Amino acid sequence: MHKLLRDKPGEQIMLLGNEAIARGAIEAGVAFATTYPGTPSSEISLNLFQMSQESDLYFEYSTNEKVALEVAAAAANAGIRTFCMMKHVGLNVAADPLMTLAYVGVTAGMVILTADDPAMFSSQNEQDNRYYGKLSGLPVLEPSSIPEAKEMVKAAFDLSETLKEPVILRTTTRINHSNAFVTLDDIRPRVTKGRFERDPFRCVAVPAVSRQLHVKLLENIAKAKTVSEDSPYNFVEGQGKLGIITNGVSYGYAADAITDLGIENDTRLMRIGMSHPMPEQMIKEYLSGCEKVLVIEEGEPVMEESVKAFAQEAGITIPINGKGESLFSRLYEYDPAMVRKTVAGYFELPLDTKTPVDVSNVPEIPQRPPNLCSGCSHRATFYEVQAAAKDMDIICPTDIGCYTLGFLPPLSTGDFVICMGSSVSSACGFGQATDQKVVSFIGDSTFFHSGITGLVNAVFNNHNFTLVILENDTTAMTGHQPHPGVDMERMGLSGYGRINIENLVRSLGVEHVSIVKPFKVKKSIEIIKEALEYNGVSVIISQEPCALYAKGLKMLKPRAFKVSDKCVDHRDCINAIACPSFYLEDNRVKIDADTCVGCAVCAQICPENAITPLKK
Repeated sequence: MHKLLRDKPGEQIMLLGNEAIARGAIEAGVAFATTYPGTPSSEISLNLFQMSQESDLYFEYSTNEKVALEVAAAAANAGIRTFCMMKHVGLNVAADPLMTLAYVGVTAGMVILTADDPAMFSSQNEQDNRYYGKLSGLPVLEPSSIPEAKEMVKAAFDLSETLKEPVILRTTTRINHSNAFVTLDDIRPRVTKGRFERDPFRCVAVPAVSRQLHVKLLENIAKAKTVSEDSPYNFVEGQGKLGIITNGVSYGYAADAITDLGIENDTRLMRIGMSHPMPEQMIKEYLSGCEKVLVIEEGEPVMEESVKAFAQEAGITIPINGKGESLFSRLYEYDPAMVRKTVAGYFELPLDTKTPVDVSNVPEIPQRPPNLCSGCSHRATFYEVQAAAKDMDIICPTDIGCYTLGFLPPLSTGDFVICMGSSVSSACGFGQATDQKVVSFIGDSTFFHSGITGLVNAVFNNHNFTLVILENDTTAMTGHQPHPGVDMERMGLSGYGRINIENLVRSLGVEHVSIVKPFKVKKSIEIIKEALEYNGVSVIISQEPCALYAKGLKMLKPRAFKVSDKCVDHRDCINAIACPSFYLEDNRVKIDADTCVGCAVCAQICPENAITPLKK
């Protein structure tokens, strides 16, 4: 049995933050869950998917976040407790249904998790999705610890059913990817089948209906304000005239700073766990007892702006600051040392600079830039495109996935990226606006997510570019989740359909479609050249399973290669494809047999044929 399905109330187990969130959903009686995977939220969906194989929980990997939210919205309006999860930029994709779903509401609890990524560990931007709470008018809850994250999931479902509207649960990477002991509670029985009661004057958002629903939404915001004032997730600790207002993981940093600086008797710490709507009256009363206030929040000054507005309304004229010179930045993550230093500086406190730990005997960690894995077929495809396009003036829009790393030298195949699916649409623009040859790249999962519509646009408007679909049979970047093109029976799972990308592309009206096997270098270059010469939309589907995925399914039988004495040390292998299995020993190129997967791409491009298979 999956560890998160254990019905043992009171048991303490060590859980990743995302595991704790998944457990919270199970304890809340969630029966329906949808997602598009995205770091830092991916492990939530992974665990729910695994549990769905052992229980009556329904789980699906949807084609994108918009679809995930729309599927979940229907279930929540049929009386089923529903959980929809995504990373922060995923909510941008789902924003269209989100805004109107806030009007329509739900009949059963629905929680929308958005995992923000301060410092952009695995994201193209860092945005603060608390603004989506303000924009949509929906409540926002923010946990400060992993045990609280589990409990807050349950509270979010209860609040959703009280207000009859979705609730946003905002986490950050530090909550999602840290570990802590969590106490298991009772599992609420799941209601797996419901009934939709027709109510067109609530559920059909035509203008006449929506005008009334907007009134209802504003009434709900007023109700939520009352809830926020009394929420146990909004509280004050300590006493004194120095004020600190904080949220999320910053609460722990602030509490530690107060202790480290010895100002427990001088400081009142306010933690905001329900950050929209803000507890206005509670904050005004809090401010009236302070001489000076510091707001500590990663990301944007969401709380700071509200606190200043509340102070102005109440006629409170004390210093209130958060972001600004010599204070906190709107960039990246915070850490305990940064918070302690800023608190000390703001309140003019002595800072005891502790003697740092002596690390002189610790060897320097070598710099390791991100790189495609050994045997990654994307590397071969990029090399082949560059070889086929030699002496051509090309632009290479790319997309979101492992293959984004193709922009790095020596592959240097990635010139423009905005968001998922944008490589296809931006190729339309570049092809029309320039005389350069455009070759765009997109992964198979991303193609299903939001690349198809761009290709439809390209065919309809008769654009001129080549699209390379990197079909590696998985959603590799986020941990090998499935997508509509994956053969699920290969994973031992039945009951799923499968979409053939070649057939789909041809059905959209693309006339020039080619298949390449990227580990056959010479043949692939020839096929790619033909596609580049085509006037109009041409599509190349590069088919080769992700090496790590293939290893996991025992589809790959690695046969390592070695560099023989024929090598004249021109280093074309390293300089052209930069496979991480290459290394230098005594200034000579070597291949690490433990990481080499035997793709043989390097052997095919070596002019001396100096790279040969190891004898078993």
